[in-house]
Amino acid sequence: MAVRRVVPNLHTQAPEEQREFYGLLGFEEVMDHGWIMTVASPAVPSAQLSFMTEDRTAPVDPYVSVEVDDVDAVYAAVRDSGAEIVHPLQDEEWGVRRFFVRDPEGRVVNVLAHPR
Repeated sequence: MAVRRVVPNLHTQAPEEQREFYGLLGFEEVMDHGWIMTVASPAVPSAQLSFMTEDRTAPVDPYVSVEVDDVDAVYAAVRDSGAEIVHPLQDEEWGVRRFFVRDPEGRVVNVLAHPR
């Protein structure tokens, strides 16, 4: 299992303002679903920030997203550890396979993989 990238999920009610501000720092929009928008560095595409009004496909808003190369293996390891699964492993209509787990401090982590 390998981590491919880690993306903070920053809550906002004005994603367009965030896009403009972080554009001044050199970020460019790479995804916009209306409720979640992600910007990335053109020079280092894995350097990303996501801005979310709410997670429209899960019961809670995640604190951070961790993209892994094998989400099914990570899910099995997390489940077997006894950690709290907050959102079950599933394929989302917007193109990722993911689940949510609560970390020891109570933060919700979105663990995902993009289909290859």
